[in-house]
Amino acid sequence: MPIIINLDVMLAKRKMRSKELAEKIGITTANFSILKSGKAKAIRFSTLEAICKELDCQPADILEYLED
Repeated sequence: MPIIINLDVMLAKRKMRSKELAEKIGITTANFSILKSGKAKAIRFSTLEAICKELDCQPADILEYLED
């Protein structure tokens, strides 16, 4: 898939655990895991906004496009 999810990188930079961020943005750890692994088919803008707010970052810090 040409869209790469860099949540692991941002979590490491912020010294935050996945479970902690999932709780703060109001989604289950299972759904967060699906998103983090890149297996999600879509992401709501409200979820992306909440992630960016909690991690103090921009959407481009989390999502990356690479051509095949």
